[in-house]
Amino acid sequence: MSAPAPSSGAPAVRRWATTVLALVIVAVFLFPLYWMLNASVQPAQALLSIPPKWIPTDPTLDGYRAAFDTQGRHLLISLFVACGVVVLTLLLATPLAWALARFRLRYAATLMFVLLIVQMLPGIVKANSLFTLYSHLGLLNNTIGLMFAQSTLAVPFAAVLLRSQLCDIPPEIIEAAALDGAGTWRTFLRIVVPLSRNGLITAGLFAFLFSWADFLFAISLTSRDAVTPVTVGIYRFIGANATDWNALMASAVLASVPAAILLIVAQRYIAVGITGGSVKD
Repeated sequence: MSAPAPSSGAPAVRRWATTVLALVIVAVFLFPLYWMLNASVQPAQALLSIPPKWIPTDPTLDGYRAAFDTQGRHLLISLFVACGVVVLTLLLATPLAWALARFRLRYAATLMFVLLIVQMLPGIVKANSLFTLYSHLGLLNNTIGLMFAQSTLAVPFAAVLLRSQLCDIPPEIIEAAALDGAGTWRTFLRIVVPLSRNGLITAGLFAFLFSWADFLFAISLTSRDAVTPVTVGIYRFIGANATDWNALMASAVLASVPAAILLIVAQRYIAVGITGGSVKD
């Protein structure tokens, strides 16, 4: 008498259960995004209705008009500061990472330790110390000062990230460039920078996101509306227009667009940039 064939019902049930569980988790994570979009196109009165309207039956763009009127300047300030942070981060972190990766620096290990420690400092400690320094230097309520402050987080992160990338560049390529007469800076600009493109894009993207989402430095180092980035602009918008929730949600949608576009465009570089240097031959 032959043994009964194994049933395929149990694995199929597990697959379905796993799929359903994954969908539920994704739905929970995406619900704030959905509600932000839903609320941004509903009239203010509809948002206060009970039960809430899950689908906008009478959509309006009034919230986006109010958001552009009140947050347009803050969005441009955030964009200017974030682009400045990206440029400043890459200009400082790339040569630093190259020096740590290729040259026998006496205090390289100590410097790497300091770069890691700096990233662990609480933001309020940095903001408090920078406020005292900026008050003497006249950099309060200054977008350039805000760029420098936000770079204190982005530069150490980018240097550590890029160092692992630059360690992967074969020494033979650098030696060949030297034999062809290229100096240190020419080799760096013509050989090293192009070969580390993925890491540079990843470091620049994270620097942009750090700056774009920053609230602590912005609220600590700026008080004038003319230099306030969008995170603080939305925060003050809540107090000034507490009942105008569709405009508030529309402001949040507009503030999310640049970061979302960058993540979509650069996602394939991010995976390569983060994992670069993690495997050695």
